[in-house]
Order: sequence, then C-alpha cells, then structure tokens
Amino acid sequence: MTGFTRRGWLLFAAMGLLWGIPYLLIKIAVDSFSPPAIVAGRTLIGALLLLPFAIRSGALKQAAKKWPWVLAFGLIEMAGPFLLLGHAEQSLPSGLTGLLVATVPLFATLIALGGGDRAALRPVRILGLLLGLGGVALIVLGPGVGVTDGALFAVGEVLLVALLYAIAPFIVARKLADVPSMGSICLALLIVGIGYLPAAILTTHTVPTAPSIVSLVLLGVLCTAVAFLVFFALIAQVGPVNAPLFTYINPIVALVLGVIVMGEHLGPGLLIGAPIVLVGCWLAATGGRLRPRPVTPEPEDATLTP
Repeated sequence: MTGFTRRGWLLFAAMGLLWGIPYLLIKIAVDSFSPPAIVAGRTLIGALLLLPFAIRSGALKQAAKKWPWVLAFGLIEMAGPFLLLGHAEQSLPSGLTGLLVATVPLFATLIALGGGDRAALRPVRILGLLLGLGGVALIVLGPGVGVTDGALFAVGEVLLVALLYAIAPFIVARKLADVPSMGSICLALLIVGIGYLPAAILTTHTVPTAPSIVSLVLLGVLCTAVAFLVFFALIAQVGPVNAPLFTYINPIVALVLGVIVMGEHLGPGLLIGAPIVLVGCWLAATGGRLRPRPVTPEPEDATLTP
C-alpha cells in the first residue's frame, strides 16, 4: 500500500465531500420516500448511469465472474447501510448521523484487534479507541443533543452502519482488486436496486415533493455513481486501512449543512463530544502519526471465504 500522494489527497477530499452530503439529502428525501424506496432509487439511478460504460468496457462481464463477492460488497456497503441510514434519519438530525458514521475507524481498530494485529494494541491507539467511544457516549447521553430515548435505537442503527463501512473496503482490496471498479460497482448497484424495488413500491403511499425528488436524484448521481468510482480509486491509491479516514471530514460537512439548510441545533453535548470523537478516531486509526505507516499486504482472510 502506498501513502497519500497528491492524487490520494484529492480523492480523499472528494470522498469527504461526496459522502458528507448524503445525510442532508437523505433527511430531505425521507419526507416523501420510505427507506426502501430511497435505497432502490439511489442504487438504480446510479446503476443506470454506469451500465452503458460497464457493458461497453467489458467490466460488467468480468464482475459477473466474481458475483458472490460483488454481492457481499453490495450487501455490506449498500443494502444494509443505505436502509439503516434512511430509517435512522427519521429520528436523528442529519449532522449527528454523519458524526456517528465517523466512528468507522474505531470499528476498523476493533476488527484489527480481533484479527491479532499487534499494532492495534499500541497505547495511543487504545487511548483513541476509548476517547472515541467516550465522545459517542457524551453525544448520545449529553445535554442539548436532541437524542431522546426513542432515538437510541436509531443511534444503534447508525453505529451498525459504521461497522459495515469498516468491513467493506477489505472486500474490495482483497477479493475484487482484479475486477474493474466500474463492473463491481454497477453490478452491486443493480443487484441491490432490483432487490429493494418490490419493497419500494409497496411502501410508497404519497406523492413525493420536489425537494425529495431532487435529493433522491442527487443521491443516485453524485453520492452513489460518482462517489463509488472515487471510493474504489481511493482504496487502490491508499489501501483499505487508510481509505476510511475520509470519515473524519464527512461529519464536518454534514454538521455544517445540517445547521445551515435544516436549522439543526448544536447542543453542548454535541459541541464537546464531536471533537473528542474525531480526535479519538484519528488516534485509533493512525496511532498519532501524521503520515501513516506503509502496510504490507495481509494474507487472505479466512472469514471472507464463501
């Protein structure tokens, strides 16, 4: 794995923006669309945009040869998280949702610990893990955050999303590295979109508003089709360990947009807890290093075999 080159930083910044916006768009879209309809809409829009290019280049055919891993990636990165986020944002502010997803590096550290990674046992990384978890607790339980008892389940849903997002890059790097990204993304989007289409139809009962329609289209074009192409390029550039670090930028974008566009409130628990979470995630993922260590390729993970 290489470090952050200029290209790596550009891809990193692009992902920070492209996946910082969805929380606002999802919050607007759920006013008219059910969570399954949002998943089906954004994935099918993204798939239809990419399909002509994937077919013409032969990438879709190559991806089909590894369809079990494409399916696994689609389930872990798209089907589960997209539905959970849509449901959670019926109860949570968009900015808080984005911040909770920033715990991805914490879960990546826990996964590394479970896999016997001794580097994950460094005191600084353990301190970061504890800080990050403490920051999340302060945000959820602290004053002025707006998380009621009824919304605690939604918080759990978002934290599950963070866990899934921590797993997905390893599938890409270890199992789909030799498959053109266009093919893997397009096939995964098609599978997820078609799978959710019946539920989307059955749960749609109202005429959608113009803002909800625009939000869903933007989710499909920018935050799905374009974002996944950038995401695969980022993984190829900096590796699956460093790729999720863009989640440090996402909550800043999400919080700012939530306050400006939706008028969401920043309570003291959120203002204090947010920096603690971000610092904790950074320490847990990097050990306090400004430049990440080169990581040698790991052997195939037996837990990822069919």
